[in-house]
Amino acid sequence: MRNRLLTFIVIGLAALLNAPLAQAQSSAAKHNVVLILADDLGWTDLACFGSDFYETPNLDRLARTGMKFTQNYSACTVCSPTRSALMTGKYPARLHITDWIPGRMPDNPKLLVPDWTKELPLEETCIAKVFQSAGYATASMGKWHLGDEPYFPEKHGFDVNVAGLNAGSPPTYFAPYGIKTLAEGKPGEYLTDRLGDEAAQFIEKSKDKPFFLYLPHFAVHTPIQGRADLVEKYRHKLRPGLRHTNVTYAAMIESLDAAVGRVLGKLDELKLADRTLVAFTSDNGGLITRGTTTNAPLRLGKASAYEGGVRVPAIVRWPGVTQPGSTNSTPVITMDWFVTLVEAAGLGAPNSGSARPQGGRERAGSETGAPGRDGVSLVPLLRGTGSLPARDLFWHYPHHQHYQLGGAMCYGAIRSGDFKLIEFFNDMHVELYNLRADIGEQRDLAATMPEKAAALRTRLHAWRKEVGAQMPVPNPNHDPARPEYTPPPPAKGKKKGAK
Repeated sequence: MRNRLLTFIVIGLAALLNAPLAQAQSSAAKHNVVLILADDLGWTDLACFGSDFYETPNLDRLARTGMKFTQNYSACTVCSPTRSALMTGKYPARLHITDWIPGRMPDNPKLLVPDWTKELPLEETCIAKVFQSAGYATASMGKWHLGDEPYFPEKHGFDVNVAGLNAGSPPTYFAPYGIKTLAEGKPGEYLTDRLGDEAAQFIEKSKDKPFFLYLPHFAVHTPIQGRADLVEKYRHKLRPGLRHTNVTYAAMIESLDAAVGRVLGKLDELKLADRTLVAFTSDNGGLITRGTTTNAPLRLGKASAYEGGVRVPAIVRWPGVTQPGSTNSTPVITMDWFVTLVEAAGLGAPNSGSARPQGGRERAGSETGAPGRDGVSLVPLLRGTGSLPARDLFWHYPHHQHYQLGGAMCYGAIRSGDFKLIEFFNDMHVELYNLRADIGEQRDLAATMPEKAAALRTRLHAWRKEVGAQMPVPNPNHDPARPEYTPPPPAKGKKKGAK
């Protein structure tokens, strides 16, 4: 009896002593996840995506060691809706977050925008909450733009919030910043550099437990401001015949790339790279006003209904899984990253969050996505072991962007296979393009392929009903004799910004 008691005591002590070791081993087995989001970065704004002027050695290295997605789409043509989709895995139309917050109306609109949501509701299950609940350290470092303080990142599962608030752009990229959620830097410090340093410090502090780092840079959003040394570098690099030529924007992109390099370098230094998935993408297409950049061969840019507004670069490096230097041309979209990253981390399919379509009923989930999510897992593509089931992609923008070059009025769109149909709500006319044959969307096929156009329009309308999309309504005070939007004169000595 005494021997048996001693045996139980020894076993109990061993279990207690080994518990920390078992916990450490369990943490070590989990994959870290780093999700980096650029702001307004166009499809060809990286060297590895075709730029002939901008230098992006760190992102190029990420592409050489991972997988590029050449037909990756943002969920919206402007920022806040895409960010809400990234955080929840749901279409912006389903969330009713359909414009940049708080949006802007023209002075004489033909249509009035719906009563849309201007924050990410606390009832929604944010991706950070999924990781936090699984024992991950979580941090958001950079632009939030999904609601004021009651809806800040800390309320959505992030342990740490650096620089996140509801502003769409920083007052300046040089300290003093005037950002209440960011401790001031030394005068002249550059914001993008600072966020890279903050991210590296978070990785250092979290090295002994799994972490989820969300790094949504303000760059390369307006104001277009670059470090003087880099601006001068690109001024000397200019030559005739270049597609990209904005030296200040080029400087901003190099700083963005260098901040990515700080993150990759810290992962290497701490020997965490082999068990850290790194994903990089953008919230919408490149801004083309004032010669900021060009998305050619895509049509137009940020705020437009065309490819330049929504096709953006994406790179994923998942060591031991993604084939180094691989490229995938499957059409994918923002909502896919939620499901993909959660599955890649081994956390299973996330539970359904709150959804508010159709009388407040919870969504059951798509055939190929996680319950309650509109995205699908890209893990088969990352593994190189399969393809995605056929599906259509949708956009819904019941708002106005007259103040952007080529800006869109209210529209909806569907991509089905190689075809893309755009429906403009002002007069309900449609345009149809074959993206495989006409990536620049120059040949409207709506008149020559009426049956195809009609079928896609029917599918688009059915989807809007399914997700409970809000539609604009006629403005009873619209004056057809006046333009919808009259651009104001630029402020003297100050560049006019755009959200």
